[in-house]
Amino acid sequence: MGKKIVFVTGANKGIGFGIAKHLGLSGWSVIIGARNEQRAEKAISELKSLGIDVPGWVNIELADLASVEKAAKEINEAYPEVSLLINNAGIPGDMSVDSQHTEISVIRETLEVNFIGTFSLTKLLIPLLGKNNGRIVNVTVPSEISPYWHPLAYVTSKAAQNAMMGVMAIEFQQQDFPLEIFSVHPGPTTTDLNGNMSLPGFHDIETVGKKFAELINDGNNHQGEFIELYPIVEE
Repeated sequence: MGKKIVFVTGANKGIGFGIAKHLGLSGWSVIIGARNEQRAEKAISELKSLGIDVPGWVNIELADLASVEKAAKEINEAYPEVSLLINNAGIPGDMSVDSQHTEISVIRETLEVNFIGTFSLTKLLIPLLGKNNGRIVNVTVPSEISPYWHPLAYVTSKAAQNAMMGVMAIEFQQQDFPLEIFSVHPGPTTTDLNGNMSLPGFHDIETVGKKFAELINDGNNHQGEFIELYPIVEE
């Protein structure tokens, strides 16, 4: 069996970096997906200092479909052994306002990145991942609305992503296509996306990254599942 190679979008910081780090420490070779070369190179330097194999990075801007197509082409040509796609990258939208004050432009922008961009990348990599009997894992939040945290643009975009996962999982099974797709909700995590919020019940990136890697490496089939690493609970 060849080496295990994963492509992680938004792997230069936050949860994406934590996932890349702990998958790397568990034996995966990690391809970094990022928008910014300087931040990508910084992440690569940190990962390599831990002994993690990082063959390179791929420039990708999910809001720009031409960029997504270029990135997918590069992955297919330069890293044909990739067997795991982690759809982690995303934007928060405006989390400071309620739904009636959310601008349509913000809804559109958040959907374009978190759903349309993610769907485009996933679609373009399905043939390669299927050839490698691979997996697609989306980092997401529940579609059910929480009374504690419910920014409209972000939750809407992730609900669409969850629907994408569910539909693809059924189709892969019906078509006997050798590809697995499932979703993971890390739970409340202190990151830049939420302004580094830290409240009771929140976890840090290290904790989430380690548990995520354990899930990926557990040897089980999770086709179509929505898995919560740390569910939101009432305090």
